[in-house]
Amino acid sequence: MDKKTKKTNYSGSETTADLVGSQIKEKYGSKELKNYNPILNCRTYLQWVNIGYRVNSGEKALKSFIIIKFKNKNGILEGRKKTINLFYIKQVTKI
Repeated sequence: MDKKTKKTNYSGSETTADLVGSQIKEKYGSKELKNYNPILNCRTYLQWVNIGYRVNSGEKALKSFIIIKFKNKNGILEGRKKTINLFYIKQVTKI
């Protein structure tokens, strides 16, 4: 697979897709939402850099989150929310 089509580490969460999609719709309008593909065109800063893009000056990240699961000191499974900063394809430029 070449760098242009390298997939993100998106795991298929509908909640994540809807959350980021609503931010794209708010920023770019509902017509742009049909172009949103979380597997290919919405990435973290480092994921964009690694495939030869840079984030445009002044762009603000789209916010998403993941739940990190771990066992506490009593052996009980817990989850912690971690914010993920993403940038959409319209927020980056090929280097």
